[in-house]
Amino acid sequence: MIVKKISLVVSVLFSFSMLAQETASTEQEIKPEVKLSYLDSIKSTFKKDEMATRVDSLWMNELVSLDIYDDLTKDIQTVNKDVTVDEELPTELLKQRLQAMNEKSPFNIEYNQGLENVIKSFLKNRRKSFSRLMALSEYYFPFFEEAFARQNVPLEIKYLAVVESALNPKAVSRMGATGLWQFMYGTGKQYALKIDSYIDERSDPLKASVAASDYMSKMYKIFGDWELVLASYNSGPGNVTKAIRRSGGKTKYWDIRDQLPKETQGYVPAFLATMYLFEYHKEHGINPERAIVKNFETDTVCIKNQMSFKQIADLLDMPQSQIQLLNPSYKLNVVPYYQGEQHFLRLPKDKIATFVSNENQIYAYVRHQSEIKYIPSRLAAKITPKVRPAAKQVEETAKDFEFYKVRKGDNLGAIADKYNVSVIDLKKWNNLKTNSVAFGKTLKIKSDDDASAKVSKEIKAIPSVEKKSEEAIASADDKDKNNTATQDYVVAAGDNLGSIAKKFGTTIAELKELNNLTSNNIVLGKTLVVSKAVIEVEEPTNTVTTAIASNSIDSFKKKAPSAKNSGEDYYVKKGDSLYSISKKYPGVTISDIKKWNGIKDEDIKPGMKLKING
Repeated sequence: MIVKKISLVVSVLFSFSMLAQETASTEQEIKPEVKLSYLDSIKSTFKKDEMATRVDSLWMNELVSLDIYDDLTKDIQTVNKDVTVDEELPTELLKQRLQAMNEKSPFNIEYNQGLENVIKSFLKNRRKSFSRLMALSEYYFPFFEEAFARQNVPLEIKYLAVVESALNPKAVSRMGATGLWQFMYGTGKQYALKIDSYIDERSDPLKASVAASDYMSKMYKIFGDWELVLASYNSGPGNVTKAIRRSGGKTKYWDIRDQLPKETQGYVPAFLATMYLFEYHKEHGINPERAIVKNFETDTVCIKNQMSFKQIADLLDMPQSQIQLLNPSYKLNVVPYYQGEQHFLRLPKDKIATFVSNENQIYAYVRHQSEIKYIPSRLAAKITPKVRPAAKQVEETAKDFEFYKVRKGDNLGAIADKYNVSVIDLKKWNNLKTNSVAFGKTLKIKSDDDASAKVSKEIKAIPSVEKKSEEAIASADDKDKNNTATQDYVVAAGDNLGSIAKKFGTTIAELKELNNLTSNNIVLGKTLVVSKAVIEVEEPTNTVTTAIASNSIDSFKKKAPSAKNSGEDYYVKKGDSLYSISKKYPGVTISDIKKWNGIKDEDIKPGMKLKING
């Protein structure tokens, strides 16, 4: 008995193992072969170096946004030293801290009521901004300090970049001053900063800092006072010398301040207030946010072939926004390659390691991409010939589908309810990816199977009518397509929906409806449909199409009385359209209803009375 049980268990286990092997072999056989792209095949050979985690690109965009620059610029221009600000900071305590700052700085930092008001204004209104600025300073300040130390410029001037650009290398003023140190075009050229179609070194953190240091050291030789150097940096040395003359030869900033341009009057106090907040941020509960990247975590590599930021991002698995942050001087998101000139790419050190270890594969991929000529997708769509379906295919579709032309105010939900089908089916039959549907579009709607079976049974007795009906539906759809005139417009710089609507004699609402827009925002280069005029095609009025629309075979046997002869008033209900109303009255067309009621378009409202009597 025991032997029998053991034999049974062994046989069962053997069966399971055989079944598992068969299943595994079957799965192995049906597993599809995965083809790698050229990019993936290149990356599969890379040596991976996991030294640092990927930086969150959304957080990076938040840190480098221009909102802080706009806010600080506005503050400096509008700050009023004579307005007292209600903020918790005892005057005596502030005097002690300013004295401590003055003892270890070459700047003449003195307490005055105007400086106290500016400091309190920043504390009250700009706490969050300074928290973000301190995170950015961990990356930018080492560049500034390195450049200033070479020429013996006070390191405290690094805080001036906060006032100038809010530490945004892409900041551009209304006058065209650009970069962290806000150099004008001519001044940038004067200090040997390269500016061409590909590169603007005014946005390069290191090279622009060297130029700023050079300027500061030259101005100090002229004025011998660092506050006056800052004033000249803002308004120019000519305005400073005028202020000295107007004040009777005084040479201290606080003595000539009222004679300087209005913006410069708030410039040096804003600089000193910024220095104070960075020095005493802990005492005021200002906590720096997480640093996006630290200076010592990056390095540079010399580029041997022109390559785009997208190619680098694809190859190194990093967001383009991070490459833009680390390489702001490349204007077109491309690292160029000029004969006889060196151009460097700054990346996190782990990405530098991957780049240097796989240079041959990376440049092979870049060369491969340069050989492929791409056509912009919008241009390709316009030059690609439109292929019309064969006549046989249209005829076969007409047998299985009804056709409905979208009216003003329609949506997929209302159309689905009207034909007792689901929105999912409607999208499937018409290859729709969203729930938006354009005015004037012809939709295919599959007929109900049971009703179609009943109708087709009866139609067999009258084949000539069936053929006529199919041809009418197909020709109506074809005519509808041929009579739809669509005009496109590519959005140019300075355009908005209002100006485009005015240009083409339409309205903003119609533009949004034609292009399925949910807001008034439009993107430069976007192609908009600005007009889509559809010539009305009357619906087939023979008894066969009426029977299909009503899903009733009785309409073949007994024709309903025509409203053309009887006369009747109809009150529009919610969800009605001229098409649905015309179907309620056999023999009545949309054109008839519009003619009887003097309607020029198809815009009808609930409660409106329509005459259906000729």
